[in-house]
Amino acid sequence: MPPVNNVTRFLDAQKVSYAAFETPAEKMGARETAEFLKVPLEQVFKTIVVTRDKPRKPLLVVIPGANIVDLKPLAAFVGEKKVYLPTEREAEGLTGLQAGGISPLALLNKGFQVVLDSSAQNYEAIHVSGGQRGLNIRLPVADLMRLTKARLASISKPEKD
Repeated sequence: MPPVNNVTRFLDAQKVSYAAFETPAEKMGARETAEFLKVPLEQVFKTIVVTRDKPRKPLLVVIPGANIVDLKPLAAFVGEKKVYLPTEREAEGLTGLQAGGISPLALLNKGFQVVLDSSAQNYEAIHVSGGQRGLNIRLPVADLMRLTKARLASISKPEKD
């Protein structure tokens, strides 16, 4: 039985159709999560914290697991000259969540702007963190966008090996 937390309670209250999956509690990347759940890596999305010059409120960028954030198009999309990737420790400090458990669903009403990579439109549902290590949520893209007020943009590129 996957853990119950504020994210799953919120999804239940919103009557969202989702599936929760328990994963090992240690920090796992999207690739390890996809392998563990036996799902395509393209459908496992990771949440990356990105900061801007002003205001200092960070962005939550949700991108496919095999990709990295493409900072130039992201900066242009949010109307900034530059955006930055904070360290893992800084990201944890900004969100109050452990790396590997950062989720836009866990940070609702905290003022974070959410940008979802436009490739999410290729799927009816995608996997995202459930707001803590060891919890993965599969939910419809439309519900993720509605709940997080995410905007779609082409903001990632394949990671170079």
